[in-house]
Amino acid sequence: MKKIKHIFIIFALLISVTVNIFAFDEKEAELELKYFNEVHEEVKQASTDASKEPTTYSRAVAIFDRTSKTVIYGKNENDVRAMASTTKIMTAVVLIENADLSRVVEVSENAAGTDGSRLGLKTGDKITLNDLLYGLMLCSGNDAAVQIAETIGGSVPGFAEMMNKKAKELGLVNTSFTSPHGLDGDGHHTTAYELAVLTDYALNNAKFAEVVATKHYTVTINGNSKNLNNTNELLGYLQGVNGVKTGFTNNALRCLVTSTLRNNFNIITVVLGADTKKIRTLDSIKLIEYAYENYEQVDISKMISEEYEKWKPTYKININKGIKSEVQTKLGEQKYTMYPIKKEDRQNIKLKVNETNYVEAPLLENSKLGSIDVLVNDKVIYTVDILSNESVRKKEIRDYFFNMIGSYSKI
Repeated sequence: MKKIKHIFIIFALLISVTVNIFAFDEKEAELELKYFNEVHEEVKQASTDASKEPTTYSRAVAIFDRTSKTVIYGKNENDVRAMASTTKIMTAVVLIENADLSRVVEVSENAAGTDGSRLGLKTGDKITLNDLLYGLMLCSGNDAAVQIAETIGGSVPGFAEMMNKKAKELGLVNTSFTSPHGLDGDGHHTTAYELAVLTDYALNNAKFAEVVATKHYTVTINGNSKNLNNTNELLGYLQGVNGVKTGFTNNALRCLVTSTLRNNFNIITVVLGADTKKIRTLDSIKLIEYAYENYEQVDISKMISEEYEKWKPTYKININKGIKSEVQTKLGEQKYTMYPIKKEDRQNIKLKVNETNYVEAPLLENSKLGSIDVLVNDKVIYTVDILSNESVRKKEIRDYFFNMIGSYSKI
């Protein structure tokens, strides 16, 4: 009888926990819905006014086109600023690139005692690096960040060195990390532009892209399940949003990095230094809607190739002292095929061929003989080189001799 009673108590507890979990999820959903209902009219207005240049109140913003790697629109995008938990984008990159995510780790006292937003880890907890990754990116767990740092880098400073090494590899000259979580501290900063470049790199990793696009996830700690909800308010709300990361500290204020994909047009928007969550949300929506309302992807690679084929038969060159006066040409490497152009400027795209008509031999293969510029409203936005497709050696004495013999033989 006592055994049956114990089973009943355990069963009742399980039901209670399950109900509480669902109640928590439902409460989170209600709060999110309430939040967006409160800003609904302003969101609608932001979409209506999308044809105008966006008025944003965050300290620094950027719209980054992932195809051309260019900034469509920016405000103070190169200003150095604190970035709060958007730091965890780099933390996730270093983790994914340097660890077996199935590995189980034991949580340290240092990690368990970390302040700020938390996954809820306790000293001695057992958890996989994969679940730490979800805890890092969904609920922005600072405790997860420190445990990752200690596991992968040996210590927080050791992991910060790995983060900075990666930043250097990516050419981020105004980015510096001192921690894996982004809590306020000296020497920890980036820019809106460089944060977009980092995010663009991170999203090329399938695991990273999968994690940041996840709205809800269940991790396992010591064999027990725990439900996580993504802190990104735009994920699941705004069309095309598929990540990436929120952030807040007293110094950085509200921050949000967002990836959006619509009709094969993929952008990253960065908002740093917003006074409130509402401003962060609205500024992000304004930037996203502005980009899609005003820009379209144009196949400039096709336009360049067509212009080159028209130009090529007309090209004449004087290779002074070369064994031949004509040379085959080719187009140089094109970094991308598509480029974002304002819809109103679609008819203002021009192509201009710049050519070299005189060179001294020897001429090496892949020597630059000219270029094709793409201009919008008479401003150059992209250039592709025209290169020699062969080498032309300089004439030697014997070449002059044989030329002379050939000339006499025709007399």
